[in-house]
Amino acid sequence: MATKKAPNKLSRSKTKRIDVHSHVVPQEMLDALSQRPERFKMRYIADGKHRRVAKDGGGGQPVFDEFFDPAAKIKGMDRKGLDVSIISPAPIVYFYWLDADAGLEASQIVNDGIANMARAFPERLMGMGTLPMQNPDAAVAELERIVKQHGFRAVELGTSVGDEQLADKRFRPVLRRAQELNVFIFAHPYSNSAVCNLDDYYLSNLIGNPLQSTIMASHLMFSGVLDELKKLRICLAHGGGYLPYQIGRFNHGHKVRSETRASTNTKPNALLRRFYYDALTHDARALRYLIDLVGADRVVIGTDSPFDMGEEHPIEMINKVKGLSAKDREQIFSKTALRLIGKHV
Repeated sequence: MATKKAPNKLSRSKTKRIDVHSHVVPQEMLDALSQRPERFKMRYIADGKHRRVAKDGGGGQPVFDEFFDPAAKIKGMDRKGLDVSIISPAPIVYFYWLDADAGLEASQIVNDGIANMARAFPERLMGMGTLPMQNPDAAVAELERIVKQHGFRAVELGTSVGDEQLADKRFRPVLRRAQELNVFIFAHPYSNSAVCNLDDYYLSNLIGNPLQSTIMASHLMFSGVLDELKKLRICLAHGGGYLPYQIGRFNHGHKVRSETRASTNTKPNALLRRFYYDALTHDARALRYLIDLVGADRVVIGTDSPFDMGEEHPIEMINKVKGLSAKDREQIFSKTALRLIGKHV
């Protein structure tokens, strides 16, 4: 499909509006799925205006123009009042379920495709990579490649890799190298297969996604990983899952249960600001609580575009939050995101 032209312009507002949660599936990956579905255990099905990717064994999603057409992404951003999006892979193309060689190839195709999309509108789009986490050595090598070759300052990782947590020791070299390269991690759920009784009512997303983020963050906190990697920066999707809203329970457990102190004596509430959080709570009162808890300098815009569980009016939602100062808005709209990508503010 030919790429349509779109304006490569920024808003006139002094404070730019940067979205750190915006998904794509590059055309290069769709082409690879069409040509070699057996290699990636996924097919791309295009029937007129109806397009979708389908995983072998079940699962899939529709493919919208905004996933692969950078001009369509820009139009969506303009509609939502956004100046810059840091575009990241849709979770279905993490490809953690592939063997090591195919997983690395898939990551390279996705990353190069994202870089191409960002180059189409360099003032509006920035790239965020994916890594073949089923092979940590290959993940480190791919991380180094996309930083050097494409200038990426962020990677998106699943909240787990299959049944393994990011806190597991075998993934430590990846986290450590991200810290060394000053690359931030955007952690996003992708599978709720281990959670029971979520098949009905779309609970796999409504409950499952926030739950997966909470499980991941809990492991990072209680395992001592955040004590060990003191400069590692991780941004949590969907307002941090349930973590900010159950931190009192975590603190109480850390006080009364020895199991929670097996690997760290650091209290959970002392680690809340080690994470960053997108503002995707769908409720101004919940967002107000999050900002009160962690500070505006730990919150960023996140739209989850172009999924229907995203936020169509991100600026309006933030402006609904009572009591936000101009400085708070500046932090959420851009300054926090700029610090995450290492830009001077």
